[in-house]
Amino acid sequence: MLIRNRVRSMALLSALLVLSMQALAQTKVLPPVSGELKAALEARGDIERGRTAYADCQGCHRRDGSGRAALSIPRLSGQHASVLIKQIVDIRSGARLNPPMKPVVDEPHHTMQAFADMAAFLQSLPVTGTVEKGPGTAAARGQTLFARDCATCHGERGEGRAELFHPMLAAQHYSYLLRELGLIRDGSRGNSSAAMVQLLKGYGPDDLQALADYLSNLPPPPR
Repeated sequence: MLIRNRVRSMALLSALLVLSMQALAQTKVLPPVSGELKAALEARGDIERGRTAYADCQGCHRRDGSGRAALSIPRLSGQHASVLIKQIVDIRSGARLNPPMKPVVDEPHHTMQAFADMAAFLQSLPVTGTVEKGPGTAAARGQTLFARDCATCHGERGEGRAELFHPMLAAQHYSYLLRELGLIRDGSRGNSSAAMVQLLKGYGPDDLQALADYLSNLPPPPR
């Protein structure tokens, strides 16, 4: 009886978390912003200046923004500028834990204007290069999980929502997705929403692999 009640409680908690995330995704109230994030978002990004500024990043993320699957470095091309800006600012402030990138974003010449320029440039890039796809064997299971738990926030095609800083997940490298999903579930990423952390706590390794498998095999959403 005790085990049955515990299972029911966990199922109820999971359902409530999904409903709360759906309510957030459907709201028209945008997240509050201030400080450096506000300054970077208000800056008018210039694609050509961003192309030049991005030279500091292409060694890891490649010239075309396609990333490096072998090193779990994400594809940035086509990503929403607002998402890129928020993640950069969060790494800079320490809200997102990313030791390899922290010294780069802390460089004095990387101003909020420079971040806005780089984000505008990356958003303008087409999704090119080879995307590391999962094996496809668990994609059907991943599709079910995504539709149930993630699509309301991240879009039915994994296109994300720029105004809420929800990233585009479609056509992202499998290894990167799998690593980040694990970090979010374990609370080690730093800047993930509490609702998403709690939701993923109910995911086992097979669930995470299935979700990453499905998302990595999705085609890039149309512009």
